[in-house]
Amino acid sequence: MPLPFKSQIIADVGISFGDEGKGRLIYELIDDLRAMTGRPNPVGMVIKVNGGANSGHTAGGLKLNLLPAGVISQEVDWLAIGSGVVADPRKFLWEGKPLEARDYNIFERLKIDERTQISDISHRLLDLAWEDYRQNVLAEPARGSTGRGISPAYAEEAHQFQLHYVMFQGSKDAFASKMRQRLARASRIIEHVCQVLPERWEAFFATLTQAELRANNASIESGLFDREEFDFHRFRGNSPFSFDETAIIDCYWEAGLALADRIDDVRELVHRTQHQGRYIIGEFGQAYWLDKRHGFPPNVTASHTFPAEIFQSLGVPLQPLHTVGVCKVYDTKVGTHLFLTEIPDRHPLKHKLSKLEFGTSTGRQRMVGWFDAVEKADALRYGGFDELAINKLDALTCTEAMEGTELLIAVAYRTPEGTLLHNVPRDDTLRKRLKPVYRQLPSWSVNIRDVRSFDGLPKEAQYYVSVLVASIMELAYRERTKPERLPSVRYIGVGPDPKEIIRDIPSTEQLLKLARMDN
Repeated sequence: MPLPFKSQIIADVGISFGDEGKGRLIYELIDDLRAMTGRPNPVGMVIKVNGGANSGHTAGGLKLNLLPAGVISQEVDWLAIGSGVVADPRKFLWEGKPLEARDYNIFERLKIDERTQISDISHRLLDLAWEDYRQNVLAEPARGSTGRGISPAYAEEAHQFQLHYVMFQGSKDAFASKMRQRLARASRIIEHVCQVLPERWEAFFATLTQAELRANNASIESGLFDREEFDFHRFRGNSPFSFDETAIIDCYWEAGLALADRIDDVRELVHRTQHQGRYIIGEFGQAYWLDKRHGFPPNVTASHTFPAEIFQSLGVPLQPLHTVGVCKVYDTKVGTHLFLTEIPDRHPLKHKLSKLEFGTSTGRQRMVGWFDAVEKADALRYGGFDELAINKLDALTCTEAMEGTELLIAVAYRTPEGTLLHNVPRDDTLRKRLKPVYRQLPSWSVNIRDVRSFDGLPKEAQYYVSVLVASIMELAYRERTKPERLPSVRYIGVGPDPKEIIRDIPSTEQLLKLARMDN
C-alpha cells in the first residue's frame, strides 16, 4: 500500500529529462488525499514551483503550460505561482480565458507571488537571437530552446535587472521606465552581441506570430481572442533592432492590470493553508537532469528543477517534504541531448512510441529510448525521493506482429577501454564515449489499460516493473547502506486518462525479490 504522506507539502518532481507525466499525478494525489483524510477538499493549494510557459503538462485531458495542473480539481482553493517562476502576463490570459469558457474556475483561484518575475516579448526575441548566435556565429548545433524566453528572463535575475509582478500594483510610469530600459538592453544585445542580421530580426517576429497563432487557433476560432492578439509584428519599430515601445508597454501594462488583484504574498498563503491542516502540492517543471547546475549545458533549463527549490519558490523555512519522483518506463529527450539509450529506427517499438511522443509546449517530436536506470538512480541518490511514480507501462505493450520482441533496461555504462561505470559521469567528454550495458527482458502483448491491480498485469509486465525498480535501487545505494525505508512505488500509469492507474503495488522489498526470480 502507498505510504502515508509525511508532510503537508508534497513535491511532484521529474527524475528524467522532463515529459514524464507529472501533470497527471496531481489528480491522483488529490484523489489519494481525499480517501486518506475523508475530506472532500484536503488540498488547499497546487503551486507551480519553477520554470515558465516552457513546462507543458497534460492533466485530465487539458494541455497546460503556465497554470498549475490543479485546475482540474475545482475543490483546490488556490492555483499559485511561486517566486521561482518567470511568467508572461499575457500567457495567463491566453491560457486562463479558454479554461474559464469551459467552466473551470481559474482567475478567482489564481494567486501570483509578488516576486514572480515578469517575462515579455524581449525575452522571447533574445531566446531566438541566442539560438541564432549559437548556430550562425559559433557554428554550433541549435540548443533546441522552446523560444518562450525562459533563459533570458532568468538571466536578468542573475544580472539584477528583474521586474516583479508587484509592479502591476504600482504606477504605470515606473513600469514604463523599467520596460524601456529592458527593451533597449535587448535590442543592443541582439544587434551587437548576438550579431543577428536585419533580415533575421524581421523573421523573429514572424516566428513568434506563427507559433502563437498555431497554439491559440481554437481560442481564435471560438471568438475568445482576435488574431491580432497574437500578432507580434505590431511590436516592431520602424528600423531594424528597434521596438514600438509604446505598443509594448501599453499591451503588457493592460495584461498586468487584469491580473493585479491576483498578485499576493504567496508565502503567507502557504502558512495559512498549513495552519488550516490542508495540503500543498508543488508542481515542478522539467526534471532533475535539466537542472541548470546538475544537468549538462547547454541542454538544461534556466531554473532549479529538483526538490530543494520548493522552499525557495514558496518562500518558507526548511521542513519535512514528501517527494514523488516521476518517470516513464522508457525514456524521451528533445533538442540536442546526448541520448545513449536511443532506440534504433529499425526496432519495431520505435515507430509506436514515436507516435505518442510530442512536446506539450512545442509540439516537437521527442526522441525515444530504452529506460536508463543509471540516470534515474543518480537522480534518486542525489535528489532524494520518498516515492516513485512510473508512467506509460501500457505503451510498451507489443502487438502480435512484434511477438518475441525484447525490452531493454540500461543498468551500466561501458567505457571504450572496457571499464564498467554505475553512475553518470559529470565529465561530458567522458559521457559521450560511453555505451550502455543492457538487461534484456521479455515483452507482453496483452492490452493493460483496463488493469487496476498489480496482480492483474501480465507476468512479463510485473517482471519488467520489478527489474526497473530493483535496478534503480541497487544503483542508487551502491557501496553504501540502504536507507531504513527504501523509496516505494506509489503509482503505475497504464493509460493517459485519470484513473488509468495502479495503486496496489507491492513493497519495494517484494519487487526486489520478484526481480531476482527467473521469469
